[in-house]
Amino acid sequence: MIFQSYALWPHMTVAENIVYGLKLRKLGNDIIRKKLDDILATTRLAPLAERYPGELSGGQQQRVALARALIVEPETLLLDEPLSNLDANLREEMRFEVRRLHDAFRYTTVYVTHDQVEAMTTSDVIAVMNAGKIEQAGSPEDIYDRPRSEFVARFIGMSNVFKGKALDDSHVSFAGVTLRVTGGPLKAGGETAVSIRQHQIELFAKEPAVKDNLVAAKVARQVFLGSSRDYMVEVADGTQLRIVTSAAENIAPGSMVWLHLPPERCRALVG
Repeated sequence: MIFQSYALWPHMTVAENIVYGLKLRKLGNDIIRKKLDDILATTRLAPLAERYPGELSGGQQQRVALARALIVEPETLLLDEPLSNLDANLREEMRFEVRRLHDAFRYTTVYVTHDQVEAMTTSDVIAVMNAGKIEQAGSPEDIYDRPRSEFVARFIGMSNVFKGKALDDSHVSFAGVTLRVTGGPLKAGGETAVSIRQHQIELFAKEPAVKDNLVAAKVARQVFLGSSRDYMVEVADGTQLRIVTSAAENIAPGSMVWLHLPPERCRALVG
């Protein structure tokens, strides 16, 4: 296993930093040169090979650190919050770079992060941990679309989680309305948590033709975010739900609205 260290030797050039592990293994110069040329090409660092770490940007330094770990062909690569010291723009750039390098080398990589977008971008399998235990493991799509617990629903993506009373194995009473949900199975009479993503709730200024999973609410606030609007609405029992809509959907605070919670998006949670 290789533990990915971000720190580089400041007195060594990029090339010298990258081949450091190979020299410790006492490989021949011809082999080292060939491996160096290959990794420089793959990581797009060839133009920087003779520079020193202090002459590089944060993203470039991180690529050098990754190249140094990859060149020794590890069985497993451990990346522990590797992008935490980078600014927002560099983090976004490096997320895709880490994924590209993984696809190029196909080493098993364990990537530790609290950044949900980072996890979704870089991983084939996400393991969500809670108090030292794996709460749920699966593909990014599975974790996002089918969370099994309230913790996972809140941790990955922007979810509303509200409580209702189970009526049968697929229906929940919430704010005076019967909602059809997926997941479960539910036990009639028990309290059940239900999750739905903020962008999956449909917001209407007038009562729509659709009648199933329709809830009346009042707009508590709304914020214009450029490409979207962020609403907070309150339903009859006092529960507040956040909703993200298009920027064109401009409804003033205090207005009564209708919410459609698509049954296939309402997921009953088991823990």
